[in-house]
Amino acid sequence: MNYQIRSVGWLLIYLFFILAPLFALLMGAMPPARDFWTELSVALGYAGLAIMGLQFGLTARFRYVTEPLGEDVIYHFHRQISLIAVGLVIAHPIILFIARPELLALLNFIEAPWRARFAALSTYSLIALVIMALWRVPLKIRYETWHRTHIILALVALAAGILHMIGWSYYLGDPLKRGLWMVLIIFWLGLLLYVRVIKPLFMLRKPYRITQVRQERGDTTTLLMQPEGHAGFRFSPGQFGWLTVWGSPFSITGHPFSFSSSAEVQDGRIEMSIRNLGDFTSSISTLKVGQRVYLDGPYGAFTLGQQSDMRVLIAGGVGITPMISMIRTLADRGDRQPVILIYGSKDWESITFREELDALQSRVNLTVVHVLTQPPEDWSGERGFINAELFKRHLPPIYADHEYFICGPNVMMDAIEKTLSELNVPMSQYHSERYNFA
Repeated sequence: MNYQIRSVGWLLIYLFFILAPLFALLMGAMPPARDFWTELSVALGYAGLAIMGLQFGLTARFRYVTEPLGEDVIYHFHRQISLIAVGLVIAHPIILFIARPELLALLNFIEAPWRARFAALSTYSLIALVIMALWRVPLKIRYETWHRTHIILALVALAAGILHMIGWSYYLGDPLKRGLWMVLIIFWLGLLLYVRVIKPLFMLRKPYRITQVRQERGDTTTLLMQPEGHAGFRFSPGQFGWLTVWGSPFSITGHPFSFSSSAEVQDGRIEMSIRNLGDFTSSISTLKVGQRVYLDGPYGAFTLGQQSDMRVLIAGGVGITPMISMIRTLADRGDRQPVILIYGSKDWESITFREELDALQSRVNLTVVHVLTQPPEDWSGERGFINAELFKRHLPPIYADHEYFICGPNVMMDAIEKTLSELNVPMSQYHSERYNFA
């Protein structure tokens, strides 16, 4: 309940920072009234600019904000609200051009006044930002390249939007209104300063050192990292952190990976098990013992929480990483509550942690159900994909009494969430974690 109250509270605060500037424009001395469509266009532009500025806050990884919702939910909201902001910003000139056709002359970038040029620059930057975000994979843009470009385009779009607003300044003649927008701009700059300077400074003081590089099945590499000169941090099983391998914490790009170690470890060491997916992850196996790295965490609401009659862990591929952390933690705690792991893999040889899962069944009340898409000829277990019929074969009814954890490819997770809905499992009983923050 406390998390629900905090979630609603942060949503209200977010809405306040978007809507307050619009209402503030109606305070104090008012300029001459204009037609409805012009005023609507201006309101949409101001709202779009306010949303753009707050995007820096959504990606600042304030733990108190992300804790009740989960980092994946925050980033999903960031993506969706960005599309709304772009829609508002684009609607602003379109409505103006329709209501006042004489303003079409402003499209002449060479002869237009500088304030109109900044409007165009802001709009074009936003469009480019969205195109690269939505079609990064089809365009074959590397994550690191995309991330740097994303930040640059966002800064250009916001700065140009602010300069456009200052240039027209139709509603900023009143000192109170100018002061309000000055405070907002300082606030946005403060968020940027926190993300790119203050937070990295704290991380710089708390490095980690790689003490072991372990190869696992399934083309997966486990990094064991020990805190250097500090006690490290505690995390809950299922959470993740942002890893910076090369460079310093001031590097623009970090990568999110789940913790695979037990949360009961007392000396601060952290394990991350990372599968080679052909991008940045392909270089993980080349890391050497003794290399310095930086960790920002913990994050995520995908953790063991409410009590239920049984925990059902559903993993696909590398989605086993947070699950192995949960199982290792339960083993170290001596927790004997029933746990069923339904683990989808390509084939028998690519099952990461296969031998350890067998061994853990003696320490945890654990049942492992392997589901293979390419099973060997003599395979007598489950094959194909995880579906409702498989649940009915391995899970005792009543299905709504169990607590479910789902992690894996998006297609698999969508299918399982649909299946659970068909089995009348309420959303409050299952947790999903999607690690796609691009």
